[in-house]
Amino acid sequence: MKIKLLAIGKTDDKNLIKLMEVYQNRLKHYIKFELEVIPDIKNAKNLSEDQQKEKEGELILAKLQPTDQLVLLDDKGKQFTSLEFSEYLQKKMNSGIKQLVLVIGGPYGFSDAVYQKAQGKLSLSKMTFSHQMIRLFIIEQIYRGFTILKNEPYHHE
Repeated sequence: MKIKLLAIGKTDDKNLIKLMEVYQNRLKHYIKFELEVIPDIKNAKNLSEDQQKEKEGELILAKLQPTDQLVLLDDKGKQFTSLEFSEYLQKKMNSGIKQLVLVIGGPYGFSDAVYQKAQGKLSLSKMTFSHQMIRLFIIEQIYRGFTILKNEPYHHE
């Protein structure tokens, strides 16, 4: 299985970029992982929230393969402990899917078309975080999940 993280808009913070690179490099020992950034919509300030979600949704859906399993990072999604998330990852790998695609949407969430295509929703917290920080958090949690599955000493209960 491969994991792809799709995210709308680039990250400007060099410190966040460095930390994401640390965990992406660590992940290479466990699974194929790719972070793909979809550029911000041009002239977004001239669009309504719904128009922006629609345009972002079209870009997200264009990145998917027919066999991909799409899971949205959404504040209304299922929350897991790190142990539960590692079990979730194991179940996804056992299911035989080729690619798990996790998506971090734009500032207003996802279009209806993206919600309809999704096979699940995950939430990292009831709190709101910046879209740039969520990238780091989910990459770190994927790494943590694999260290748990391999019984490595990164995670402590």
